[in-house]
Amino acid sequence: MDHFHYKENELFAEEVSLKDVAEKYGTPTFVYSKATLERHAKAYINSFKSMDGLVCFSVKALSNISILKTLKNSGCGFDIVSGGELHRALLAGADPKKIIFSGVGKSKAEMVAGIENDILSFNIESEQELDQLGMVAAEMKRIAPVAIRFNPNVDAGVHEFTKTGRKSDKFGVSIETAKDLIKNCSENSNLNLVGLTCHIGSQIMELNAFEQAAKQALELLVELDKLNINLDFIDMGGGLGVSYVGEETVQPIELIQCYEKIFSGRSERLILEPGRSISANAGVMLTKVEYKKNDFLIADAAMNDLLRPALYQAHHDVWPVTKNNGAMQSAVNLVGPICETGDFLATNIDSESLKGDLLAVKTVGAYGFVMSSNYNSRPRAAEIIVDKDKFYLIRKREDYSSLTALEEGLDGQV
Repeated sequence: MDHFHYKENELFAEEVSLKDVAEKYGTPTFVYSKATLERHAKAYINSFKSMDGLVCFSVKALSNISILKTLKNSGCGFDIVSGGELHRALLAGADPKKIIFSGVGKSKAEMVAGIENDILSFNIESEQELDQLGMVAAEMKRIAPVAIRFNPNVDAGVHEFTKTGRKSDKFGVSIETAKDLIKNCSENSNLNLVGLTCHIGSQIMELNAFEQAAKQALELLVELDKLNINLDFIDMGGGLGVSYVGEETVQPIELIQCYEKIFSGRSERLILEPGRSISANAGVMLTKVEYKKNDFLIADAAMNDLLRPALYQAHHDVWPVTKNNGAMQSAVNLVGPICETGDFLATNIDSESLKGDLLAVKTVGAYGFVMSSNYNSRPRAAEIIVDKDKFYLIRKREDYSSLTALEEGLDGQV
């Protein structure tokens, strides 16, 4: 559920007219509903019944500091994949003991930062990574917390690029290798094994794949019991899908009930790393139609603002900010001004829009602004958060000076 709705043919976010947002801050602009973010976070947090749970929002989905503050205040920790995301989470006031550091390529500097800030765990995804973390911790005369990411070899997800739990994927290690890494941890005084983790992919619409992964995790936990190895947590990752164009989706309470049934009687905490299912439907992107040309609506937003349709052939609903009750045209393509044939935001949609009309591209609160770029030297969009009947700027729109600030004066020429 989200908090975007029409009042007398005008689209609102909570109690704010999106037309008013566009008039004040221009387009393209990302607009987020605070109430939706809080509702979706609580849908996870309040679903834990028999297990001690921690929800670590996946920062890669939406990393604006104000958004992270909102989610922290709702009770979330954070799943990060870079030093930059660690920096953002800490600026948002995150409790380091609620921060999980994932990712296959952590640098030495990122390991140092994580240890210095006393984070909950490093999710380790290779033998060499574990060796490097041990060396870094030894140099610092510290003990680094470790969770081993095992690969359950589950093929799940909608798009090939978002599947992460198969043997052929770059993520995690096999269960046999995980056992070796667990042994290595026990033999290294600078490493402390605190958890097991896995993540099978994104935009998964049914429970079966999650059940398969959890049952494999349980088997591994039972083997560790026999070795008298006690863990703080089992981290089952994220991946729960959302509805982009009317898909049926699993609810957080169904997922957590599934896990609690499988892990019944276990003492470990259950950690989840949702991203998309918390933030996706909390965001829209406002854009203006610059021109109408045959079957094309040419907007001021482009693939540099919203990459998912070009990268994943993803589909997003497009709603008029103001319903004109004009002639509806079918099979319309919403495209941007970038010099690429693949620069499209939506294809084969029905639209009554004309030059100058405002549109809202829906479900962009995850992997929307965070994947934007300056391709074609286009300044990135502004970000706004709506709180009931108020709205606030949470990221300024870039200007041309922003594009060149890091380059000017460096060529040695007058």
